[in-house]
Amino acid sequence: MIERSFDLATADGAMKTFLVHPERGGPHPAVFLLMDAPGIREELRDMARRLATVGYCVLLPNLYYRAGRDSVFTPEVLTHGSAEHARMRAIRTRMTIPPVMADIAAMLAWLGDEPAAKPGPVGCHGYCMSGPYALAAAAQFPDRIAAAASFYGTWLVSEAPASPHLSFGKARGEVYVACAEHDDLAPLPMVAELRDHFARSGATGEIELYPGVHHGFAFPARWCYDKPAAERHWERLIALYRRRLG
Repeated sequence: MIERSFDLATADGAMKTFLVHPERGGPHPAVFLLMDAPGIREELRDMARRLATVGYCVLLPNLYYRAGRDSVFTPEVLTHGSAEHARMRAIRTRMTIPPVMADIAAMLAWLGDEPAAKPGPVGCHGYCMSGPYALAAAAQFPDRIAAAASFYGTWLVSEAPASPHLSFGKARGEVYVACAEHDDLAPLPMVAELRDHFARSGATGEIELYPGVHHGFAFPARWCYDKPAAERHWERLIALYRRRLG
């Protein structure tokens, strides 16, 4: 495997980005892995590496760079009420879909000069806060994002003008949405409403409910990690990228 970290230039500054891809057989289809609210950490880099081992050029950007190029948190960030959690929330609550779409545009432009990335369709998936970003990217860049996935994405139906449920029909690629049965940030009534919007949009893809699991089930370091559900998430994601990216 080949990996490196670099500063990807955006309109708002330098976005530190982790890149990993196979050593042989390149160039490989590009995939954007968008971080969850606790931010960049080794757990996410390991997930990027797992995708790279099956043939993808994976970019993992630090979406918190507007608060500082190296904005990262200690494991205490997962403890509600802690100082790190409060610091993360102060940054997280200022993030909306439009600036992240500008970051996605910068990443797409950067791919054109990267020899490890195969020209053509791109994949994008996110967890928690970034689930909406991945879905929005499929709608905003339909000619580039051929596959998008959200895993326990938060507030996929909201009053925000850029709420993902409003733009399903703009995506030309395939969309996959995984929801946890127990999730205060995407409760079951919201999932039902999301299904209705998805069905009426005519979008290609699937909304799947993972029974018996909690928000965060795919992360090995979380109390709620569920190995069968986590492996199902990998199965669904890799199959999606195989179909749409090769």
